[in-house]
Amino acid sequence: MISKKMETELNLQLNKEFYSGYLYLAMSAYCSKKGFNGAANWFSIQYQEEIAHGMKLFKYLEDQDADIVLEKIEAPKSNFDSLLSAFEESLAHEQKMTGWLNELSDLAMKEKDHATYNLLQWYVTEQVEEEATVSEIIDKIRMIGDNGYGLYTVDQELAQRIFVDPTAQK
Repeated sequence: MISKKMETELNLQLNKEFYSGYLYLAMSAYCSKKGFNGAANWFSIQYQEEIAHGMKLFKYLEDQDADIVLEKIEAPKSNFDSLLSAFEESLAHEQKMTGWLNELSDLAMKEKDHATYNLLQWYVTEQVEEEATVSEIIDKIRMIGDNGYGLYTVDQELAQRIFVDPTAQK
């Protein structure tokens, strides 16, 4: 059983995970509209991952017999200056998520809630991978600049991504 404070904070994080999915779906739509179908695929897969992250937390709250509170999902930004800016905003969002997850981990430690702390370490580790992956894509796009062939090549690489449920892997 978790404390009411932990329940409240985990519900907030649950809703942030679903918002993240919504944000990545908007980024996918933007990329598709701009003809970056590979990037649209990449962001669509990211959407699926974020929903899986949310469902992992949802299941944990259920298992803890906690009340689950689904809030209204705010409309995400849907237009970006460029492919690069979409990925830069993705990285900034992931960095915010990392901060929130670290704060939740701190709370779990403070409350000596070992089960929740253990769960949150999975998310913290996942965030390292998330940030590194997006940073690598940003580096490639910056290196290429406005070179059409280079952007085409990166877009083709992004098209190769397939969904592998990260919650089933660890």
